[in-house]
Amino acid sequence: MSSRIHIKNRRARYDYEFLDTYVAGIQLRGTEIKSLRDGKAALNDSYCLFLNSELFIRGMHIAEYSHGNINNHEPYRDRKLLLNRRELEKLESKMKNVGNTIVPVSLFINERGLAKLEIALAKGKKQYDKRESIKERDVKRRLREI
Repeated sequence: MSSRIHIKNRRARYDYEFLDTYVAGIQLRGTEIKSLRDGKAALNDSYCLFLNSELFIRGMHIAEYSHGNINNHEPYRDRKLLLNRRELEKLESKMKNVGNTIVPVSLFINERGLAKLEIALAKGKKQYDKRESIKERDVKRRLREI
């Protein structure tokens, strides 16, 4: 593999304050992994939810595979995330706190060729927190320029 696939959710760091991060596997179909290797995926409006004590990602877009046939996958289907039972239980208990959510941060293919999703337990930022992060970013940029 010559090129590294690394798709980021840039908006997540701006909208949320991360409390804890995890790396989860994703249950994919054949045409989905091929499309991912082409870099054709987006995490923009996706989020994670629990259904029957299993974690799923909803709203992640993986484009249909260009060389696929009638058995091509559905681009926006819910995909199961693979974590240890202990991690799932910990996340599910923390989700009971009001304001906590699980957001996807980045999608990548590891050294072994497996698709992995970095997810974060996060709390939504208020408007003034967002303004504060913009100020911090501008200050850091100015300091680099000097």
